[in-house]
Amino acid sequence: MIRAAALLLAAGLGLAACSKPAPPAPVSQMRFDCARGYDRLLTAIVAEPGVKLANTPGEPYRYYSLPDGSVSYVVTLPGAPAHPAVFMQLAGPGGTTTLGCPYGDKPSYDRFVTYLKGLAKARRG
Repeated sequence: MIRAAALLLAAGLGLAACSKPAPPAPVSQMRFDCARGYDRLLTAIVAEPGVKLANTPGEPYRYYSLPDGSVSYVVTLPGAPAHPAVFMQLAGPGGTTTLGCPYGDKPSYDRFVTYLKGLAKARRG
């Protein structure tokens, strides 16, 4: 009986050793640096491998995300209250962290950051 259990355990360990590890989750490769300026930062976001543009007709913002949702970007367009500004949101186990680059009116930017944080909190429930 003990011998049979040992054989089953050895077989199970052998199968576990042969299984492939899960691929790592996509990670943003872009350096989020406000010193780049609005246009260069937007260019870097669009060029980031795997980033997808969300369909948001009529909104004065563009939303970009990595496929797994771990990193998202919000880019203001002309007419948006905080324009010009770029935001990066990092989703993690402890919640969402929002970083941003204000290139225009600082009070409008601060109000938009509060709005984004409220959205992130509402998504968590």
